[in-house]
Amino acid sequence: MRCVGTAQETSRQHLVSRVLLALFTAREPKGGSLQLLPFDLHHPGRVHKRMHPSQCGRFENFIAVESASLEALWGDLERRVPAAIDAVRAGTPFANPRHADTLRDPIVLHFVRSRHFRDVHTASFERARTRLLAKVTSKYPEQLRLEALRETGLHLSGPASLGAFAERLIGRSSVMHDHESGKFFRANIEDTFHRMRDLASTWRVEVTMPESGQFLIGDRPALTLSVEEGRTIYGRAFGDAQTLVLPIGPRHLLSLGREDVTLTVSQSFVDRLNTVQIHVAHRDVYMRPESGLEPFVERAAKLRLAGGRTA
Repeated sequence: MRCVGTAQETSRQHLVSRVLLALFTAREPKGGSLQLLPFDLHHPGRVHKRMHPSQCGRFENFIAVESASLEALWGDLERRVPAAIDAVRAGTPFANPRHADTLRDPIVLHFVRSRHFRDVHTASFERARTRLLAKVTSKYPEQLRLEALRETGLHLSGPASLGAFAERLIGRSSVMHDHESGKFFRANIEDTFHRMRDLASTWRVEVTMPESGQFLIGDRPALTLSVEEGRTIYGRAFGDAQTLVLPIGPRHLLSLGREDVTLTVSQSFVDRLNTVQIHVAHRDVYMRPESGLEPFVERAAKLRLAGGRTA
């Protein structure tokens, strides 16, 4: 997401960092600009035009309040990543012991800074609100009736009227205000990032390269994965999965593991990982122009639209 706005607030924020998207670009002929090929999974049959990475992976007001300080945190992490990625591309990812520590950060960052995390946060908050409403109406009906009489002069009787008044009271709370303003989400995402970063610090970094083929990247690029009986299982909680993965270019993918190691995987495994990226993306995946991946993505996107399994 291109960052615009005042120095205090940033309205258009990147969920997939420009540093990461730039690794999937190719330069236009005769010294032209870097270009990325985005693919809209909702419209697989349309002509997909190349774009500059600054135009891709953006989201309006993902962090609605106090965004500048959080963007500064993300920016500080992302400024340290290019040197470590250069070492990965040069084939010496672990020559500097600090590189593994640096490379864990974008994996965790992209896992947390996602629409999926926002959706999980919203659903969790709504479940908690529903439980609180049920508890208040079942345990404190008389207190609700007295408060309603004091505020409105009305005598509440049935459960529907009690529930409506309880919901009104909850809606006036500071917690609801912080939720509706986005302040609660902003605090939650930063706290979760730091907690996950601490958990990930006990893991090492695996660098995976394909024997053939290329990786692509989706707009929800960091994913938990487990491989069981030949099946690729994704979407588990971080503590329940075997690894957390992040593509960092057509020829490299990072994952959390038990040792710093470089691995090579088959074309079929690359296809499986690309299929997972397509399946979990909110709307878009991105690839290097002339990668030859468009027919593969189009087939998977059509299957996804039809409700079939893509992974």
